Amino acid sequence: MMTVQDYSAYESTGDAISGKRYRLIADKIEADPTLLEIPLANIARWLSQGHSAVKRLEGWRSMIQDAQVSDEGLKKVLFILRDPEWESMMWKGFSPFPGILNKEELARLSWNSRH
Repeated sequence: MMTVQDYSAYESTGDAISGKRYRLIADKIEADPTLLEIPLANIARWLSQGHSAVKRLEGWRSMIQDAQVSDEGLKKVLFILRDPEWESMMWKGFSPFPGILNKEELARLSWNSRH
């Protein structure tokens, strides 16, 4: 598993740092799959509050629940979190993973826009 310091060696553009965050989230979940309870709780809370992306959040819920019961399901979630391609990026646009990374990890993997 890579550490925050390992990820800091990469280029520090917003997209690169976002990718690093998702890879670190994947690494943490791979090391401790019980962390999948966090996005499930986020999804439940957001849907109860009337979030507009019901279809995407339900899709995440289904994938995360599969990840909790099968190795193939877990591999799929980890793949999406690590994959930089368009389809995975669309899923990450509705990411239910806040709370996986701690404040230190988030601080080290942040950026400022030049715009």
